[in-house]
Amino acid sequence: MIDQIKKQLKEENISGWLLYDFRRSNPLMHSILDIPKDAHMTRRCFYWIPAQGSPVKLIHQIEPHVLAELPGDVRTYASWQDLHAELKELLHGSHKIAMEYSPQNQIPTLSIIDGGMLDLIRSFGAEVVSSGGLLQVMTSLWTLKQYQTHLEATHFLEKCVKKVWEYVRKGLSIQKKITEYDVQQFLLVEFEKHGFATEGAPIVAVNKNSANPHYIPTKGKSTLIKRGDLILLDLWCKKEEEGAIFGDITRMAIANHAPTEKQKEVFDLVRKAQKEAFKLIEERLAKKEAVRGCEVDTLCRQIITEGGYGDFFVHRTGHHLHEELHGPGANLDSYETYDERVLLPSSGYTIEPGIYLPGEFGVRLEHDIFIHLDNRLELTGGAQDAFEMLL
Repeated sequence: MIDQIKKQLKEENISGWLLYDFRRSNPLMHSILDIPKDAHMTRRCFYWIPAQGSPVKLIHQIEPHVLAELPGDVRTYASWQDLHAELKELLHGSHKIAMEYSPQNQIPTLSIIDGGMLDLIRSFGAEVVSSGGLLQVMTSLWTLKQYQTHLEATHFLEKCVKKVWEYVRKGLSIQKKITEYDVQQFLLVEFEKHGFATEGAPIVAVNKNSANPHYIPTKGKSTLIKRGDLILLDLWCKKEEEGAIFGDITRMAIANHAPTEKQKEVFDLVRKAQKEAFKLIEERLAKKEAVRGCEVDTLCRQIITEGGYGDFFVHRTGHHLHEELHGPGANLDSYETYDERVLLPSSGYTIEPGIYLPGEFGVRLEHDIFIHLDNRLELTGGAQDAFEMLL
């Protein structure tokens, strides 16, 4: 791991990575360094990984056990004056120091280090830069086995969608009362029965409810699905095994023979944005050029804005997928945050633009992608080119 980090530091022209923690204030450090969950840590501690030379542990004298499992030299401090002196000496000559910091808090999940500590490090004459690129390489890439678990998840989700449409279609044909909540529970039973886990319940939203991107039906608050209704179905899951990767898709249906002109207009515009996002990533990768999350979102937003619905696209275009639904890697985002991180080979993401018309309906289309080591882009979550018609 250390050699990989040092290689990345050299490539990014960074002097070193200073990992800092106080009473588990930096969960990213604990994850990267695999610090035991039961480790007794009550004082400030540092792990310095320079681009050149050996790592160094800077720990308090009364906690010699801290970071003991990690390689590197050991320095200790007792007073705050000692700490400042040791840090100054340790970082002497370093021009750029990576820490868990995001300029102007652009990416909140990376903004861990407190302002006071940033002040202290900068007082030694160094520039503090974000460790976001380093973290992404260390935390967001998939193994071949994880890639396979993702494929299993997306294939299973596609089967679930087909089962839902048949369930609703049959219910409508025999005039059986089916609510959003009924469909949601139907999916949760399918997940459990086939050994898949989820984070929260699936989104099943009818008509105006679909205009709320994070609407969730409950037993006490759920709408009946009727003929003529528009239905948004957003579902995600992963295999119930260690290291499994999530799949995440959104599909649209109409409980009718055809959508209205406006429904079709909105659907086609969202699909156009999704296709152009995929094309941008694919073309950049083919040229071996970097593509940043913010660039993909900007393109999608431009297309939807030019189509007249820019004010109704109110979330980012996509997110990184990992063992958590929203993984630690780059988001496709220039709206909620400005994510300049590069989309990396051996990692996967969602592409999910949407248009939400309050009081009317919403359309979101979501599929997953995976970037192979040879820069080939794979569509792993399927795609939807038209509404599913349920009558």
